[in-house]
Amino acid sequence: MDILYKNLLAFSWQDIVMISIGCLLVFLAIRKNMEPSLLLPMGFGTILVNIPFSDALSGPIAELYNAGIANELFPLLLFIGIGAMIDFGPLLTNPKLMLFGAAAQFGIFFTLCMASVFFPTIDAASIAIIGAADGPTSIAVANTLGSKYVGAITVAAYSYMALVPIIQPPVIKYLTTRKERMIRMPYEQKSVSRLTRILFPIIITIVASAVIPQATALIGFLMFGNLIRECGVLDSLSETAQKVLANLITIFLGISVAYNMTSEQFLKLDTLLILGLGLIAFIVDTAGGVLFAKLINLVSKKKINPMIGAAGISAFPMSGRIVHKMALEEDPQNFLLMHSIGVNVSGQIASVIAGGIILNLFS
Repeated sequence: MDILYKNLLAFSWQDIVMISIGCLLVFLAIRKNMEPSLLLPMGFGTILVNIPFSDALSGPIAELYNAGIANELFPLLLFIGIGAMIDFGPLLTNPKLMLFGAAAQFGIFFTLCMASVFFPTIDAASIAIIGAADGPTSIAVANTLGSKYVGAITVAAYSYMALVPIIQPPVIKYLTTRKERMIRMPYEQKSVSRLTRILFPIIITIVASAVIPQATALIGFLMFGNLIRECGVLDSLSETAQKVLANLITIFLGISVAYNMTSEQFLKLDTLLILGLGLIAFIVDTAGGVLFAKLINLVSKKKINPMIGAAGISAFPMSGRIVHKMALEEDPQNFLLMHSIGVNVSGQIASVIAGGIILNLFS
């Protein structure tokens, strides 16, 4: 009985706050359907590691963290699943869309400058990569650079990815007029040969890795997943990568990330500052893509709907769908889905390359 009271009295207000945060993540996953495959295990893992004298923190969760996060294995394996999900067809029919994916990474380098004011360079670089809007890239970069804020960075990256439907529309509307949002972009259906689809991930891997060797693993695993999809002889393996592998690794990733979600590591002023900087990164990414599209319109005869620039962040496929939905709200006959998805997948590539650039500069 004394042991029972001792355990109950061991709860501190910090533990209760973190358990509440864990419950909030579970609520958002179940009730609001915000990235449930990740937020649910992350939230439940947060509950487990903040119970006093819990054997989960020193036992299975620590083992999962060391086996899959500390060595970046889980993020890289997840990239195989993501690559297998991506159809680069819309991008291959209009390669110019790559420019918008690149423009939407501006928030990373803007946030790097801001974060450098408050944090050491290594941590600032790790925080800046939240703007990649790509959870696996954020984890891989923060771990490789040895940042002590991996938990806060991961939570910020995935939480804001889930909140993209809330973050992006106000920014897009503020920077565009209704007339601009109603610009129609007819989609010209072009066939992409199987050979082109097979060569694309191979060429991208070779070129990107040659220029930025530190991005080889990130871009290579992503493109390997896509090659499995496009080769045409591994359909069952492609389906496994898209569903079984991606879902299984996401569960392990979410629970093991909770290793850094203890009250001692998380309840700090630094964490709140990281969350704020992450939000700024997402906003500036969105603004950068939209403003770049508006700039192109100043010199182009064929007008571009500037909203597609916002899809250049790597929140695939949410951002592309948001742009399409906003276009339909302005004009029910304005279908931007193929264009926005093309920009969205280009943002996936650009975010990985941006992560490699950060590693190249600061590792």
